Amino acid sequence: MRRIQSHLFGIAQGSTLLFSDYQHDGVMWTGEGAREFRQVVTFEEPFGNTPVVQLGISMWDLDHQTNQRVDLQTDMINPEGFAIVFRTWGDTRIARIRVAWTAFGEAPDDEAWSLY
Repeated sequence: MRRIQSHLFGIAQGSTLLFSDYQHDGVMWTGEGAREFRQVVTFEEPFGNTPVVQLGISMWDLDHQTNQRVDLQTDMINPEGFAIVFRTWGDTRIARIRVAWTAFGEAPDDEAWSLY
């Protein structure tokens, strides 16, 4: 379990449209096989240390005539931000995806100082 001092607890959240490939015949809509899309998210304010980030699909638009395969993960989490990693494979056709995220962690202590 991660323990966080309650007076320094920070929460950041947001939502981002990862892609809208049906509009321009992008690879998620027209391609086949393994495909990946990455989006870097930068927090408005950095955390005091590496936060925990939770993702969720807040909107999806998939072709109903193909298998629906989705893998959604985080990568490169640090106090300044993280990367959203979206993958699909096979014959799946994805028109567009929006992802909501929430980061929980220790906020920087404005009263703390360092000699370095």
